[in-house]
Amino acid sequence: MRPLFLLSNDDGYNAKGLQTLANVARQFGDVVVMSTEINSSAKSHSLTTNMPLRVRQYNDEPDFKVYACNGTPVDCVKLGVEHFCDRRPSLILSGINHGSNASINELYSGTIGAAAEGVTNGYPAIGFSLLDHHYDADFEPCVPFVREIISAALEKGLPKDVVLNVNFPGHDSKEHTIKGMKVCRAARAYWTDSFEKRIDPHGHPYWWLTGKFVCDDWAPDTDQWALDNGYVSIVPQSIDHTSHHTIETIKALFEK
Repeated sequence: MRPLFLLSNDDGYNAKGLQTLANVARQFGDVVVMSTEINSSAKSHSLTTNMPLRVRQYNDEPDFKVYACNGTPVDCVKLGVEHFCDRRPSLILSGINHGSNASINELYSGTIGAAAEGVTNGYPAIGFSLLDHHYDADFEPCVPFVREIISAALEKGLPKDVVLNVNFPGHDSKEHTIKGMKVCRAARAYWTDSFEKRIDPHGHPYWWLTGKFVCDDWAPDTDQWALDNGYVSIVPQSIDHTSHHTIETIKALFEK
């Protein structure tokens, strides 16, 4: 039996990046897409608890089905696995996101949240992102690498409890072509978030989130260095958030 892939994202079911990922996955097996109805970026690992979830079907071929859900990316993965896959998915794939999920961005990402939800439930999962926010971004340079990554994951498997966070360099990198792939660590960075106060036409105040990405960690083993120098970055991320190396230090503080 052909492999089954469950695909999701946080840019919406009709996003170009998701369509590109689906086209590649269909070369390897059957595909079920369960995506958000609208852009749901920065949803991280959130769930919907205050309203019912509804699903619409947009494509129904024997080997390719497309659904959209009014929930979060994590909702989509949960629903897709439980109610819309006729067998166990071989891989859960999320993306290709329009915009970076490297470094600290993975913490906020609905794309990586969807992939992490797959891993949490015992499925191998990969999140893909391109450093280009434009709705009509060019995803074709990503295709051979997506194909190679999916092929390796099917043939050799992925480590348990680890999600792969894959980012592709955009047009702002120093190189105009992708030079290869590097497995690396997430660079230490942060967002200088602020809320800009504005006044609506009725004279009432509202606030709009703004911010600037700041990275001072450009070591050659980081994802930011890889992307800036024309490489695909692959960061293996654990879903275990325990800070194992500080357990003894914290024990000394609280265990008497």
